[in-house]
Amino acid sequence: MTRSQHLRVWQRDALELYQRTQPRDFLTVATPGAGKTTFALTIAADLMSRGIVERVVIVTPTDHLKTQWALAASGIGITLDPSLAGQGRLGADFDGFAVTYAGLAVNANSYRTRIETRATMVILDEIHHAADALSWGDAVQEACEPAIRRLALTGTPFRSDDNPIPFVSYAPADDGTVSSVADFSYGYGNALKDGVVRPVLFMAYSGQMHWRTRAGDEVAARLGEPLDRAATAQALRTALDPQGSWIPAVLQAAHTRLMEVRRDVPDAGGLVIASDQDTARQYASVLAAITGTEPTLVLSDEAGSSARIADFSAGMTPWMVAVRMVSEGVDIPRLSVGVYATTTATPLYFAQAVGRFVRMRRRGETASIFVPSVPALLALASDLEAQRDHVIGRPVSDEADLFAAEAELMSRAQQEQSASDQLGEYRALGSDASFDRLVYDGGEFGYDSMADDEGELDFLGIPGLLDPDQVAELLRKSRSKRAKAAPKGTQAAADVAFERRAALRKELHALVGAWHHRTGTPHGVTHTRLRQECGGPAATAASAVELKERIDALRAWALKASG
Repeated sequence: MTRSQHLRVWQRDALELYQRTQPRDFLTVATPGAGKTTFALTIAADLMSRGIVERVVIVTPTDHLKTQWALAASGIGITLDPSLAGQGRLGADFDGFAVTYAGLAVNANSYRTRIETRATMVILDEIHHAADALSWGDAVQEACEPAIRRLALTGTPFRSDDNPIPFVSYAPADDGTVSSVADFSYGYGNALKDGVVRPVLFMAYSGQMHWRTRAGDEVAARLGEPLDRAATAQALRTALDPQGSWIPAVLQAAHTRLMEVRRDVPDAGGLVIASDQDTARQYASVLAAITGTEPTLVLSDEAGSSARIADFSAGMTPWMVAVRMVSEGVDIPRLSVGVYATTTATPLYFAQAVGRFVRMRRRGETASIFVPSVPALLALASDLEAQRDHVIGRPVSDEADLFAAEAELMSRAQQEQSASDQLGEYRALGSDASFDRLVYDGGEFGYDSMADDEGELDFLGIPGLLDPDQVAELLRKSRSKRAKAAPKGTQAAADVAFERRAALRKELHALVGAWHHRTGTPHGVTHTRLRQECGGPAATAASAVELKERIDALRAWALKASG
């Protein structure tokens, strides 16, 4: 029995295609939250009920997902052992087992023997992980080759390297490359239209960053401004420094939003994704000070991490802080608000992270993810619906290709570099945070096109208030209304005003930097004190008059200190 009456439309379509073709290998690409697990287990149950397969083997990226698959399988009548060791014996009361890609690589021959002695179906969850290391791909090929059925699943963009993925078909392209070919695809765009997943509001925050380079030079720059690659990376790391003012301000804004969501969805939860474990611990401390409640902290090398994820998923705790353990596959439907506080900016990892927030429980929900306002992340947020295939042998034919290849190599090198080496390159000196723009439905909405009251930004897209289409329409109308409100024939004057305001912002930031050198006061503290004394919004949204007033006030402080 297939239980197809309980499947979503895309699952039924994919199941019908599978049953019609009865392939040995089948690749399904479906967006996170669409229901790949249910689809795969439905196929497995059908094949077992008809006697085509006798055993089911699940291969997953993490230990936690082994348990998650076993629990899901039990609900459809398949008993899986998620703790079977490489040399262990499968109990007679189990229909199969789950193993990680890393575990498979430890003793591929042992797992091959288990698979070839019984008619076995192998489900390869997040199949792109088979290309994470050459040994993993070889192990998957060796161990799973005897399986009579292999079902490969992925919900994120494939890797962009040249490691072929076992049991995935590739087709040649006109440019000399070969690309992966999915047997069935169901992207985020289609899932969004079908109401299967939540739309995502990306709240991008900028701010003034100040750091010292390895050479001893002190640099001040606005996060997101056009900078070279090294300066952009250092500005981002300065923003994410838990000792600065950017992180506390963004966490406070995210918590305000989460508390508003919880008025209508009491168990709504938030997730902060950190770059490393030390930083995650510090973020947890900042959150505890803001919220008065200790967040759930998940570190992959600590015992009980999987249990903490399960407890958080089933509980009411507002926040979780983690590094990589919840970046892929982990199902926590109550996650509604996220803070992307990591320097990792690859399409694969970004899509995995966003996938934790798109699982829908009722109509009218949206997810809100707070991100640093840097070009790479904003581009990924705008391009969320893009479909990507695994491309092998991409030729470097022009300057754009050359820079893309270089960027990829640099990204890998930076990710492999130890945290201690990275911290030795520079020292964060201070930061502040200010709202920059909202990215939604492929469009960007800046501060001036959204609301007069900065506090209103915390309440866009609250579940139950507006449907996703209404949110987009409201934002478009707000921007159009602001554009129409500007008097005709004032463009030149507006340009002059814009340039003057930009010059005043630059002057203010320079004076704040000088004040820091003189007094040791962090930049964010000085900006906050100026706002308290002079009034008005953050410097990015302040008028020329307000900026001039703060400049005069800061100069008055300096004269008073000198006297």
